[in-house]
Amino acid sequence: MKIMNKSKVGRNDPCPCGSGLKYKKCCLGKDDGSTEDKRTAYARKYKVRLKDEKAVEGIRIAGRLVLETLDLVEAVIHPGTVTDVINTLVHEHTVKKGGIPAPLNYRGFPKSVCVSVNEVICHGIPGERELREGDIVNVDITTILDGYFADANKTFFVGSPGPDARKIVNVARECLRLGREKVRPGNTIGDIGFAIQQYAEGQGCSVVREFVGHGVGFEFHESPQVPHFGRKGDGLTLVPGMVFTIEPMINLGERYLRVLDDDWTAVTRDGSLSAQFEQTILVTDDGYESLTPYDL
Repeated sequence: MKIMNKSKVGRNDPCPCGSGLKYKKCCLGKDDGSTEDKRTAYARKYKVRLKDEKAVEGIRIAGRLVLETLDLVEAVIHPGTVTDVINTLVHEHTVKKGGIPAPLNYRGFPKSVCVSVNEVICHGIPGERELREGDIVNVDITTILDGYFADANKTFFVGSPGPDARKIVNVARECLRLGREKVRPGNTIGDIGFAIQQYAEGQGCSVVREFVGHGVGFEFHESPQVPHFGRKGDGLTLVPGMVFTIEPMINLGERYLRVLDDDWTAVTRDGSLSAQFEQTILVTDDGYESLTPYDL
């Protein structure tokens, strides 16, 4: 659903706030189309808290620390690295810079970062596992700095990748790029998911559905949810000030998963490789800005 100019909206037209209701049963007479009114409407209807300039800058600064930490992680990714070494690095650097590792003790998660190797889709718990030549490893960092949250991840090659590893990492990276390009006012969350799903499945891969992107900034996980599959025009209409993650989890095989006995580690049911890339995205007046920007 597109956001329409109020002067062209009829009483029986879809409400431009994206609720799916008719205009007469939603925002008619309640607002004048201003940013403040959108902020109130989105908070009331969808529990989506739009971010003002101060909040955006806070998230942007936290995002810089996330990226700085990811760069340090990349430097220690090589055969023989134990995943708990990555956890120690992330924890110590985050704290040194005045931040807090958001995953630590979040709903009982025991570490400061998620480290997911090969068939692990997400929420891998760092430990004694050694990285091996040809592995792929996703490192997912969420940092709290001065009360603001930023979230990003990358999948790295360990040594020289084989053809399957190269394929799934490249497809996952492109999925994030394509999803990100659909972010602009008037587009919908469904437009993002559709672009990702069409590309991934067109490459013979699959999209995990149990885990999705999410609002972020004031909390670790906020509304809205951002599925990486869907149909054009479905879901919430994007408006300036929305901040959320896009983080497609792409499997080389089937999309199905199982969660291990630790109640966190999600792995592909068929044992195939899985890769993921994530950025924190702001909807701007005319498009988007990544608040955790890196080249794709």
